Amino acid sequence: MREIIRTNDPVLISVIQHLLKQADVYHMVLDTNMSIMEGSLGILPCRILVEDDGWEEARQTLTDADIELEPDKYESR
Repeated sequence: MREIIRTNDPVLISVIQHLLKQADVYHMVLDTNMSIMEGSLGILPCRILVEDDGWEEARQTLTDADIELEPDKYESR
């Protein structure tokens, strides 16, 4: 699994989950319960991870939807 995006915007997380589900790309959202520990301030971002096999499709899906992604930190592998 690789992190594709990190954000604390709940609307963006929801949109990304929908797009990845429609593209049939397995993904996980991590750190959603951290806001309870921090007092629900929304400071700590959630991470969305996708399987290695679906990485390219996930990046293309989100890029096509005009969702800005950071450069791939694993690209040199």
